[in-house]
Amino acid sequence: MKNRRIPRANLSPRHLEILEMAKRNGFLATEELSRLLNVTVQTIRRDINQLCEKGLLRRYHGGAGLASSTENIDYSTRQVLNYEAKVRIARMAAVFIPDNASLFINIGTTTEEVAKALHGHRKLRVITNNLNVAALLCGDAEFEVIIASGAVRHDLGVIGESTIDFIRQFKVDYGVIGISGIDEDGALLDFDYREVRVAKAIIENARQVLLVADHTKFACSPMVRLGHISEIDAFFTDRQPPANIREILEKGKVALHVCGAEAKDANGD
Repeated sequence: MKNRRIPRANLSPRHLEILEMAKRNGFLATEELSRLLNVTVQTIRRDINQLCEKGLLRRYHGGAGLASSTENIDYSTRQVLNYEAKVRIARMAAVFIPDNASLFINIGTTTEEVAKALHGHRKLRVITNNLNVAALLCGDAEFEVIIASGAVRHDLGVIGESTIDFIRQFKVDYGVIGISGIDEDGALLDFDYREVRVAKAIIENARQVLLVADHTKFACSPMVRLGHISEIDAFFTDRQPPANIREILEKGKVALHVCGAEAKDANGD
């Protein structure tokens, strides 16, 4: 099944809410959805049918679940899923980045919100494989924006061998990365192995790595392994992670920053 672009206008607020619940819970029972959303079972079945036709959900006995562990939700849909949380995460991460810094920003809707939140900073040098990020920042006289070479995906992410080689030419202060899924063992997971290889190069060539990801990533299980959450320096999210992830962060001395809570190190320092 090919990944199709779906205009966000074609998704109702209820459909967006169903998709967010699917990312959070994995499986959605029809009757439970009916109760939570205060609509009839027939309406929920119709919603599920429409989302399945768009390739966003897969129908199972008694309900539905995420469509695939091998294909991501369409970019235009990801832009609006959990949008307010992404904005809060981005603003919190942007505060962490000082003026006069150099940084990588990779592919992702949350990292794009970080780019927006950086306006107001002074003298930043930004290297990115995300043309959306470049477009957001290039008009600011305080930023020098450098675009990695490579093949351009439909979501304007740049990937490929030449992208990796380009990234490896630099050593920067901060690497800002997003992720599609965080497994219960702390593995960082994504859908495109080519994107993952570029992200690995970013991690290897940044003095500090900042991971920005909302809580729904704990319910998503793509098949490509990027690395482990203990390998990053700071994790910015919108809710307290599961207990086992907090333990991993503490052992790895990874700083945990949660929206709405006082930013603190996961090890209590």
